[in-house]
Amino acid sequence: MRVGMFLNYAGGFREVADEVAELERAGVDLIVVPEAYSFDAVSQLGFLAARTSKIALASGILQLYTRTPTLTAMTAAGLDYVSGGRFELGIGASGPQVIEGFHGVRYDAPLGRTREIVEICRMTWRREPVVHDGPRYRIPLPASEGTGLGKPLKLINHPVRERIPITIASLGPKSVEQTAEIADGWLPMFFHPERAAGVWGDALAAGTAKRSPELGPLDVFASPALAIVERADAAAAAFAAVKPNLALYVGGMGARGKNFYNDLIASYGFEADAARIQDLYLEGRREEATAAVPDELVRALSLIGSAAEVAERVAAFRAAGVTTFAVTPVARSSAERVALMSGFRALVG
Repeated sequence: MRVGMFLNYAGGFREVADEVAELERAGVDLIVVPEAYSFDAVSQLGFLAARTSKIALASGILQLYTRTPTLTAMTAAGLDYVSGGRFELGIGASGPQVIEGFHGVRYDAPLGRTREIVEICRMTWRREPVVHDGPRYRIPLPASEGTGLGKPLKLINHPVRERIPITIASLGPKSVEQTAEIADGWLPMFFHPERAAGVWGDALAAGTAKRSPELGPLDVFASPALAIVERADAAAAAFAAVKPNLALYVGGMGARGKNFYNDLIASYGFEADAARIQDLYLEGRREEATAAVPDELVRALSLIGSAAEVAERVAAFRAAGVTTFAVTPVARSSAERVALMSGFRALVG
C-alpha cells in the first residue's frame, strides 16, 4: 500500500514545502494538494516539484469546470515535466456550491464531462491533433460557433509520459462505475471499509467489467484522519479535532436534498445522525452539529488510536480494496506530522 498525505488549506506554504522534503526522506510515497476555493493547486505542486526528487505529487482535485480539457492536459503535462514524471492528475466535479457559488460557472453533466475530459487529456498527451466532437466539448470549435479559424493542433512539447495517471473523485453509483471503467485511480471521500462494498460494490463491479486491460488494476484511495496515540484522552482529543470537518461536509457542503456527503453518510447506516447534523448546521448551530457527529462514525472513517488499533484499521482498509492512503494527520506541528507519518509508514509496511 502507498502511504500519502493531504496538505491542508492553511497558510505557511513555504514551511510546508520544507516539511514535504522531510516526509520524502521519511519514506512517504505521495503528497496530495487540494484546491477547493483556496489557493490554486497548480502553483503549489510546481513549487513542491522543485523541492523534492522522488515523492509522487497529485492534485486533489482539479475541478472539471474551471479549466478547459486541453488546459487540464497541458497543466498535467507541465507538472509531470517539472517533476520528472511524478505527477498524478486528480480531477472531480466538486459541487454546485463551489462551482456556481465561487466560479460562477453552471454545474451540469458531471458524468459526461468527466469522460470527455479524460479522453481529451489522453489524446493530448499522445500528441495527436486534438479533434473531439462531444456533447459538452467540441474541439476545434465549429465555424458556426466562432470565427471559423480554429484548426486541429497538437501539443508542441513531448510529454515525459503519454499516460499520466488520472484519479477521479467520485461518490455516486454511476460516477463510481465510470471511474472504475476509465480511470487509473478512484478517490472517494469518507471511505468506510466495512460498508463500502454495500454502497459501491455493484458500481465498481460493473465498471471493472468494461475496463480496458491496458489500464491495469484500479488504484483505490482512502483519505482518513490519522492519529497514533496511546492514551485515551489523546484519542478523544483527536476525535474532537476530526468532528468539525465531518460536520462541515455532512451538514453544510451543499443544501438539503443536494448534499452528496450527507447522502453517503446516510447510506452507511447513519441516516438519523446525518439528518440531525444537517439540520443543526443549516440552522447556524455549528457547535451542536459538530457535537452530533457520533464517535462510531469517526472511528469507522479514521485511523485513530493506539498503534495496534491503527494497524487493525489499516488491515480493514486493505481488505476493503484500498491500495493508497492519502491521510490527514492530526498533529499540531510540522515535527509531529513528520514523526506521525514516519511511524505510519513503518506500521503499514
